[in-house]
Order: sequence, then C-alpha cells, then structure tokens
Amino acid sequence: MTARYGRTGLVSVWQCGRIDFLYDQCMRAAIAGIFLCSCCNVVFAQQPSTTPGSSSSPHSQIRKAAPDSGSTVKDVYRNNFFQFSYQVPFGWVDRTSEMAEDVEAGKSKVLLAIFERPPAAPGNTVNSAVIIAVESAGSYPGLKAAADYFGLLTEVAQSKGFKIVNDPYEFPVDGKPIVRRDFVKESGNLSTHQSSLVMLSKGYLLSVTFIAGSDDDVVELIEKLRFGSKPR
Repeated sequence: MTARYGRTGLVSVWQCGRIDFLYDQCMRAAIAGIFLCSCCNVVFAQQPSTTPGSSSSPHSQIRKAAPDSGSTVKDVYRNNFFQFSYQVPFGWVDRTSEMAEDVEAGKSKVLLAIFERPPAAPGNTVNSAVIIAVESAGSYPGLKAAADYFGLLTEVAQSKGFKIVNDPYEFPVDGKPIVRRDFVKESGNLSTHQSSLVMLSKGYLLSVTFIAGSDDDVVELIEKLRFGSKPR
C-alpha cells in the first residue's frame, strides 16, 4: 500500500431503520451488495430551511450547490464538486446511465458505474466493478460522521450473504478523511470481495464501492482513485 493511504484506528457504527438495497437485475449474481438507497422521502440536493438559533443537525444548515454528475474523458472520470478522479481500467464497460435510471429520483445519484465485462455476459470469475454514488446527508437524521453510514450498509450487505471482514476504520486517501469497511462473500469456488469507502463532504455522503475476486484486485482498483490531483 502506498503512502497515499492510512489506517488510524476503529470507529463506531450507527444503527438505524430499514433501507432498500438497489441493484440492476442483470448483475444481481455478480455484485449483490453494492449500492444503497434511502427510504426517507427527502428531495436530493435540497436542504431544509433553518431559522436563526435553530438546533437542527449541521447537515441541515449546509446550503451548497448540488453535486455535478462529472464526466469521463479518455478513460478518466472527473468530478469537480468533490475534486476527485478515477482512472477507468482499459476495456471496462460503463453502465452509469443504466444504473442511474434505476435510482429513485430524489434519493441518491449514481456518478459512475463500471464493470470488467457486461453484467449480462457469462463468465467463471467475479465481474469486478466500481460504483460511485452520492446522497444527501440530510436523508439520514442523526448521522454525524461518515462512519455512521456503515450501520446501514452493513445491514444490507449481510442480508445479501456478505460477511464482515473488519470494523469500519479510517482510510485517508490523498489526505481526505475517508472511512472504509470490507466484506466477503463465498459462493461455490468464487470469493467476492467488497470494499466500501465513504466520505462526508459539503453536506453529502460520497460512497465508492469496489468489487473484485481478491483483496489484491480490490487494492489495484482503489489505487486508481485520486483526490485533488491528476490520475497517475
């Protein structure tokens, strides 16, 4: 692991109510457990109004512009709102538009959804994937830190057969305060490894989920994520 990353200790997990786990039908067998959608009826990118002296949560007091969708040029996805980029592996398939259509309006936003091969294509290996999504932190009353989000994610991942590898821990990337948790799912001769990174920024939750057939493959995918600098 390069010096771009760090592990500085364990953090607590916040448990709350039921959430729906959203995934495209043609990729269920390969990547079940990758994307969350809030059940709260909160309009995406719209923060509640506050009055002076209000004791509402910090997230409700943040009134920022909505995150941009970003764009991919020459196999590099860039997002100006969060100031990060992701180097798309050569030959991978972009299914961002298709997954974005399946997300309930006002709940969350898929920024990038890429796969090693078309989700419907047959194969005898794990179809590696990277899913980047954003949600308003205001959708989760009581959430104060990125680590709190893993109470929701863990509940859903376990319901899909994933086992917890570790507790959420701080995993800075290029100096950004990111929290990570890892999961694994055994299915016959295949092991599906999932690592989810979450950052709380500007009143939004940015989640990046990596799916691969081994820990080493997950590490290679994480290495392609950059904040505040050009991709390598």
